Amino acid sequence: MAVQSAAQSKTPITLTIAGSDSGGGAGIQADIKAISATGGYACSVIAALTAQNTQGVTGIFNISPEFVAEQLDAVFSDLDVKAVKIGMLSDAVIIQTVADKLRQYQPQFLVVDPVMVATSGDLLLQRDAIETLKSALLPLADVITPNLPEAAALLNTEIPQTEADMAELVEALRELGAGAVLLKGGHLSQTQESTDLLISTDQVIRFSHPRIDTHNTHGTGCTLSAAIASFLAQGFALNDAVQHAKTYLTEAIRHADELQIGTGHGPVNHFFHGHYQPERA
Repeated sequence: MAVQSAAQSKTPITLTIAGSDSGGGAGIQADIKAISATGGYACSVIAALTAQNTQGVTGIFNISPEFVAEQLDAVFSDLDVKAVKIGMLSDAVIIQTVADKLRQYQPQFLVVDPVMVATSGDLLLQRDAIETLKSALLPLADVITPNLPEAAALLNTEIPQTEADMAELVEALRELGAGAVLLKGGHLSQTQESTDLLISTDQVIRFSHPRIDTHNTHGTGCTLSAAIASFLAQGFALNDAVQHAKTYLTEAIRHADELQIGTGHGPVNHFFHGHYQPERA
């Protein structure tokens, strides 16, 4: 059967390629919520299933590379995908499969959130998978969005402890080959502001918002990267897409305590701006 070409769409479509979070706070679920809340249409390719809730992950089931490729073919052959956001990919073979398909279909924008380090500090990927990520996928990206432990894992260095330490990583992060790097400083919990550095080939732009005191921050990295992809799909320049995404995430965190989800680290409030509430009869 011949592969049908994707139809042009006026709707800004963003594809998320990541793992599923059964608790709904991170991964594919957070991405779909963030893309929808920021004005886009979300489609998805699931690379792994997790048994997960607000307290942690109890199991992971990896999807086969062949079926990941089949999902990608299905999406790209029919939908006019403008931007792609990539989250956790489980191993080197899946990473290479995704990279090959992206070269085949060449979406306009690619945002890579290199999910590699658990909250505990443990690596989620083997070293060979990290090397494949660096060689096959990161050079295709318009922007990558590592947090501080992930940046340290990519560069095989110590985790930055201050904003000055973050600045010292700028040149090494540029050498990874992505179009830009958004180095997220959320792990600097001793500061009153959460500061990210957008590192391009010729400048560094500082984005800073007040730090919000809440333990409901599950899925913040997924949400930010998905929102950036959503805004890029809508035609915003990268600097503006990052600014809008950072503002959106800050408000989603600010309103997180309005939700009461689970007994651990709850999700951010993706739809803080309101919901459709039909009148009751």
